[in-house]
Amino acid sequence: MSKYYLNYLDELESEAIYILREVWAQFQNPVILFSGGKDSIVVTHLAKKAFYPSRIPFPLMHVDTGHNFPETIKFRDDLIESHGVQLIVGSVQKSIDTGRVAEEKGKNATRNALQITTLLDAIEEHKVDCAIGGGRRDEEKARAKERFFSHRDDFGQWDPKNQRPELWNILNGKHFEGEHFRAFPISNWTEMDVWNYILRENISIPSLYYAHERKVVWRQQSWIPVSEHLKLEETETIETKKIRFRTLGDITITGGIESDADSLEKIVAEVSAMKQTERGNRSDDKRSETAMEDRKRQGYF
Repeated sequence: MSKYYLNYLDELESEAIYILREVWAQFQNPVILFSGGKDSIVVTHLAKKAFYPSRIPFPLMHVDTGHNFPETIKFRDDLIESHGVQLIVGSVQKSIDTGRVAEEKGKNATRNALQITTLLDAIEEHKVDCAIGGGRRDEEKARAKERFFSHRDDFGQWDPKNQRPELWNILNGKHFEGEHFRAFPISNWTEMDVWNYILRENISIPSLYYAHERKVVWRQQSWIPVSEHLKLEETETIETKKIRFRTLGDITITGGIESDADSLEKIVAEVSAMKQTERGNRSDDKRSETAMEDRKRQGYF
């Protein structure tokens, strides 16, 4: 890694720390939205740096769909214990049980969209006025429209045409009762930046990101892991493949790629040669051309 790139990572780190400190300065009750994926892990690491030697001053909030990878939940719990921070969990299963949302049916059913109601309920219950996320503008065209401070109305909805200007990085977090903000400290990072930063900082990540053997089926142009939640078709064959995951979501919708990248150095080399976006293996994003933006308008991350 060149000296120039190290300096570039330093600039990105400084910008992200500035955003995190602005959140703490402007809001009363912020949280970090923690999925257990690499981006939220990096945001948590940056928050640790931003307020060192004190502990991270706000809780982590996880929306638990009930269809998580077991490895993700273990990693989350270990991180909470090691960092000594509070964990807030919003349960999609509870939202289903109480009639707040209805479970999808069919082969490609997912709980991904159900997270919206659970998240907004948790934000209201805990009086959260800013939820810090790991969204990056390079991930998807809807996320490219985001600002560092992204306003949400009193219904938790996002209007891309009603975002506030951020000239000279002056951030405006003023809001009325019932409204809140999402903050995205690593908006200007790319997937390569994230991996190079993880490598440089030697940040622990779930084992799912490393190549490993797993039972999978080929569905929607991806290797979907076999689990108790996956409904198999008669024509589908279970195979054992050496795969890894570029992004983590529900176990039912997150596709893996065949890979031999079993170290951070190999992951960085592999990602540098990729032509497909990391979310190309997420079946929930393939439902329509505007799938992500539709969810974001309703209150998604």
